[in-house]
Amino acid sequence: MSTPFTEAAGIPVSDPTPVTTFSPVVLPVPGRIVDLQIKVSAPSTGSDLPVILLSHGHGPSNFVSSLHGYGPVADFWAAHGFVVIQPTHLDSMTLGLRESDDPEAPLYSRSRAEDMRHILDHLDRIEAAVPGLAGRLDHTRIAAVGHSMGGHTVGMLCGQRVTDPADGTPVDAADARVKAGVLMAAPGRGEDLAPFATEHYPVLGTTGFATMTTPALVIVGENDWNAAFSDRKDWRADAYHLSPCPKSLLTLFEAEHGLGGVSMYDAAETTDENPERVAALRALTWAYLRTALYPGDSAWADATAALTSMPNPLGSVESK
Repeated sequence: MSTPFTEAAGIPVSDPTPVTTFSPVVLPVPGRIVDLQIKVSAPSTGSDLPVILLSHGHGPSNFVSSLHGYGPVADFWAAHGFVVIQPTHLDSMTLGLRESDDPEAPLYSRSRAEDMRHILDHLDRIEAAVPGLAGRLDHTRIAAVGHSMGGHTVGMLCGQRVTDPADGTPVDAADARVKAGVLMAAPGRGEDLAPFATEHYPVLGTTGFATMTTPALVIVGENDWNAAFSDRKDWRADAYHLSPCPKSLLTLFEAEHGLGGVSMYDAAETTDENPERVAALRALTWAYLRTALYPGDSAWADATAALTSMPNPLGSVESK
């Protein structure tokens, strides 16, 4: 007889509530080749709700890298009190723009950060567009979460810097409205990028973390290593090690780039599918953001204590 999967892998979280999801909300953006489409997932009850902007990765699937992906984490966070807003960035396979002659293609790194800032600029419009959401958001408690290239996007909002490969100008997309970030399996330091990735994704070769001052949780998989990106096996932890305090690092044991399957329910591209790993990740992220956005909330301390006290913990946490 199989063991049922859990929602939070033994990490203490709040009681869940029903979730309402509404999409697409369409936001016109001057100069953007297509309108910005987003999905909004929210608790069906409650007010003064904190917000998570969730940035998808650059993965190979047709629909995972869009507003349609990341259900295992988005659904959970919405059920536990956050309003989750998911944009479809220009590098999404659904838009067919990766092979365009746009100098930002294929990653659209600057546009990704601009998408997130545009959402923040128009939260009132988003509230009005979603039935039953008007007046329920807390515009002062905003976090950004991203996976893979989405983690790079969140890093930019938190102060990480890159240089635009098209014209050599520095890009500063930091946004003080983002009070905390979570970078899941994000790219590391640019100077350690492998030649293959430098050729195909030159903007990643300029990534630096010295100015990434916003509090953040960096999540890495113990076995998330691809020589096409870097020779260093700890490369994806650079956002923790090379940025200023305060930061925390969650290392998920035996996890690969999919971190157990954060991007989609039963996604074929998840090489390390493990629902309990995802349950731990989303619960620990929830706890981190509760404490980051509500100083004095003990959720993060309670969660890390629960993790370390497990007979066979799924990961480890360190902070600076």
